[in-house]
Amino acid sequence: MYEKILEKLSHSKFRSKFKLSEKDKAYIHTKGLDIIEEHARDFILKRIAPAIIPNDGKQTPMKNHPVFVAQHATACCCRGCIEKWHHFKKGVELTSSEQDYLVKLIMEWLKKQL
Repeated sequence: MYEKILEKLSHSKFRSKFKLSEKDKAYIHTKGLDIIEEHARDFILKRIAPAIIPNDGKQTPMKNHPVFVAQHATACCCRGCIEKWHHFKKGVELTSSEQDYLVKLIMEWLKKQL
């Protein structure tokens, strides 16, 4: 299901430069994928899902957590990128199914990196 969008994203010069570091991979192995998915769900819920995000475009760091790296690689980092790549309108709170889609996409990308 996510192959098509991951393929499309891989052709973006910006998106394709994101890769997990060895430190990120070790963190995932230490915590486990279930915990990492909880982190992804929490980041999406609190930083991405609201209709209005005061610091939109700057709310997702480029490093220091594997989910942050994955968010940039999958264009799930801000509402502008999400609207461009995934067609979820800015200014409208993300539904639970839209949030699930983003979390599952992030997790697919992470699994491919491992």
